[in-house]
Amino acid sequence: MTQLINPKPVYDLEERTFIFAKDVRLFVKTLKYSIANEEDSRQVIKSSG
Repeated sequence: MTQLINPKPVYDLEERTFIFAKDVRLFVKTLKYSIANEEDSRQVIKSSG
């Protein structure tokens, strides 16, 4: 019995990107409010998705 070995692992980029975007949003929620944090949070949330 021969088994085919896939030399390249399969990475689901869409799923990993979604998980990363969720993690970024959870992190942003833990930050204290300040004007600087608000603007930076908006930018990092937009770029993470």
